[in-house]
Amino acid sequence: MEVASVSEREPEGRSGGGSGRKSRPAYLRTKSIEQSIKDTEEPEHALTRSLSALDLTVFGVGVIIGTGIFVLTGAVAKEQAGPATALAFVVAGIVCALAALCYAEFASTVPVAGSAYTFSYASLGELPAWTIGWDLVLEFALGTAVVAVGWSGYIRALLANAGVELPAALSGPDVAHGFSFDVLSAALVLVLTAILVLGMKLSARVTSVVVAVKVAVVLLVIIAGSFFVDPANYRPFIPEAKGSISGSGLTAPLIQLMSGYQPTTFGVEGIFTAAAVVFFAFIGFDIVATAAEETRNPQRDVPRGILGSLFICTVLYVGVSVVVTGMQKYTELSVDAPLADAFKATGHPFYAGVISFGAAVGLTTVCMILLLGQSRVFFAMSRDGLLPRVFSGVHPRFRTPYRSTILLGVIIAIVSGFTSISQLAALVNIGTLFAFVVVALGVLILRRTRPDLPRAFRTPWVPVLPVVSVVASLWLMLNLPAETWLRFAVWMAIGFIVYFLYGRRHSRVTEAGTRGE
Repeated sequence: MEVASVSEREPEGRSGGGSGRKSRPAYLRTKSIEQSIKDTEEPEHALTRSLSALDLTVFGVGVIIGTGIFVLTGAVAKEQAGPATALAFVVAGIVCALAALCYAEFASTVPVAGSAYTFSYASLGELPAWTIGWDLVLEFALGTAVVAVGWSGYIRALLANAGVELPAALSGPDVAHGFSFDVLSAALVLVLTAILVLGMKLSARVTSVVVAVKVAVVLLVIIAGSFFVDPANYRPFIPEAKGSISGSGLTAPLIQLMSGYQPTTFGVEGIFTAAAVVFFAFIGFDIVATAAEETRNPQRDVPRGILGSLFICTVLYVGVSVVVTGMQKYTELSVDAPLADAFKATGHPFYAGVISFGAAVGLTTVCMILLLGQSRVFFAMSRDGLLPRVFSGVHPRFRTPYRSTILLGVIIAIVSGFTSISQLAALVNIGTLFAFVVVALGVLILRRTRPDLPRAFRTPWVPVLPVVSVVASLWLMLNLPAETWLRFAVWMAIGFIVYFLYGRRHSRVTEAGTRGE
């Protein structure tokens, strides 16, 4: 791969395009693109390039289609948008597409593990990079735990239908009172961790099979359900606004506390309120960028994987929401299992069973790819010295970051077994949207500081599109409850403490800059 030469005026590893000036604080030094790429060539830290554009697209579809489509559709239609839920999915998809175009440019320019963390290091500096890396660790870990517990619930339901009941003590805190450990969710995480350690190609093959099942179930919903649609259920398509969202204090949306503006349910404003909720259903496409270092032709294939998976999932989401709100009046939809219950309501329980099975199978890929994303971000941070370097070693045979993968897998297995996650899922949303903001800003900065870099994919309409991406992401963040912001702030504060006590002192970029001075 051809890269631009490093300026002779700057020590290697400090910065590109003049951003490594001596007056710049050490914690704002950037890591040059050239040094990032050079680090991937160190034998003891090199990952195997085995993935294609198809593999990446499958990964993207595998992680995006999960609990969101199987659960959120009914809740949002019944409580916030009615049949216009399809438009809410379109709005959320557009916000993601804006961010995806920014991710695609970065991934084609900096084909290195770490996604938004690596991109931030190249454009904004070390402390912003640490901040986004710490944020991604939370996002992927919590997302994995949420999905693992959801998967466990589906499996327990299927076992109960077969006459097998798990003891309450092994079903997790959402089921039992007192001490309880969700053994199914923990077992799932540990098995998927082992698969990831054994190699990316094996992970891709497992994902391909499971994604095929999941997409087949979604297509079944769309095709079979279209025969049971009653056009009368679409009237009115955009229900009349019915007042503000309930909530006060920390449970109210942050924008309400800041400005007095109260987002409404239903009506046109209800569509945008719903978009902030169904955004959860799109989370994951950014994980494709974390696999850039393991892709055979990242400059070409990573943008294709990101944009392709997002487009496919948006089309499927809109199709499902149109069909399910046509099968059953939105006021009657189930909140817990809207797709399956809509078929039951029309007298077709067989389809309901198939959907439940497909949902349970499909959630396995969501867990695995979230684990993949987290381990790669952790790996990239440890390779830069911001986390202990021992976790940046790769397995001599499988060429995977096995230490970080095993460590994180065990921790998440324990968390998913002991933790009730019903109130924490919103943290996944705010973490992802924060990453979107940082990546969009990074595109603007890197275009100015390093215009010489070869860009296999260029975000169109710069600076307008990245600015719109930032505004759209911030708007959705402001619609999240204030308590979510408070929890997010606490996690970030812990991250700053870790950085200044450890990361700043062991940073390879800071050490290189000090030697250069």
